[in-house]
Amino acid sequence: MSKPILPGATIGILGSGQLGRMLAQSARQMGYRVSTLSPEKDSPTGQIADHEVVADYSDLDAIEQFARAVDVVTFEFENVASEATAAAAKHAPVRPDGQVLHITQNRLREKQALSAAGLPLTPFAPVTDLASLEAAITKLGCPAILKTAGFGYDGKGQVRINQASEASAAWAVIGAQAAVLEQVVDFELELSVVAARGLNGQVVDYGLIENRHSQHILDLSIADLPLSAAQTAAAHEIAHGVLESLGVVGVLCVELFLTKNGDLLINEVAPRPHNSGHLTIEGCPTGQFAQQLRAVCGLPLGDTTRHCAVAMANLLGDLWQVDGRSQTPDWSRALANPRVNLHLYGKAKPRPGRKMGHITALAATREEAAQSALAARAALLSN
Repeated sequence: MSKPILPGATIGILGSGQLGRMLAQSARQMGYRVSTLSPEKDSPTGQIADHEVVADYSDLDAIEQFARAVDVVTFEFENVASEATAAAAKHAPVRPDGQVLHITQNRLREKQALSAAGLPLTPFAPVTDLASLEAAITKLGCPAILKTAGFGYDGKGQVRINQASEASAAWAVIGAQAAVLEQVVDFELELSVVAARGLNGQVVDYGLIENRHSQHILDLSIADLPLSAAQTAAAHEIAHGVLESLGVVGVLCVELFLTKNGDLLINEVAPRPHNSGHLTIEGCPTGQFAQQLRAVCGLPLGDTTRHCAVAMANLLGDLWQVDGRSQTPDWSRALANPRVNLHLYGKAKPRPGRKMGHITALAATREEAAQSALAARAALLSN
């Protein structure tokens, strides 16, 4: 096994959003240096990093130069071309491996890989043209969701089909490109399991996190979803199975549906720290970003035990709009509860639907934690 990459070394992050920012904060705390590369200047990650490289992910010469100056490369979002990770791998280890990124950045490749591993998925069919879409609708029935194969998140790149006659219009909406048709699942709730796998194969996870969405964007996450012993064991087994089947070194999130019949089905996989895992920062001895750092550096993985009940509420750019006017929220209102923590991402321009930060709330019970997080956010809207 490779020698561990110890504090004092430089972590290279492809991507420069809020996930990279929080990873950089953990790296700084542990004594690492940080370099980030993205097309953006003064980015959320760049504000924390020692070195910010502004270059496109298709600029392979810049990628190679970037990788020569770091000790390990990781990424904070999926939309980095596999050619970029291959270029970086010439000069530094890339963790998770670029092949993991190649699989998970494309919905069809992801579903085919997970299906081949025997993991439970929502029923799906590949779509390459209108004829194959019509055939997929015949096979899966309606309603169904048509999703672009690549580069989709937070509900982007997808359209619901309620009846077969809508096929042509739906195909046009997604730009007549490669896609996946998924059967609509009659689900009870959505949950995620954020897990990590170390260089030595050690696997840990953060338990079952309940997720509530609004307008296809995660709104509230609550730790320690109480399911039956069999369902809880199945969720752990699924998450660990994904990590093992893909050979991930790092943090990975598995998003799941709990169906009305009590079954667990994989919705999507993200090979990086995840929005729902932000509650681990205050909620656990080792948060998901510190865990990512430990994993990609070949260090022993940290403790994922919960300190207490914890919940997380997203802060979107809508909060900056009051009665049609732009203004900065009065953060003291949210922090009136001493067990509430505020995280802002350093983004200059708030826009409706844009993730600008999040709130975590600690409490005695999960219900109290959820209500505290929502109340703290609601206080920002009060006059």
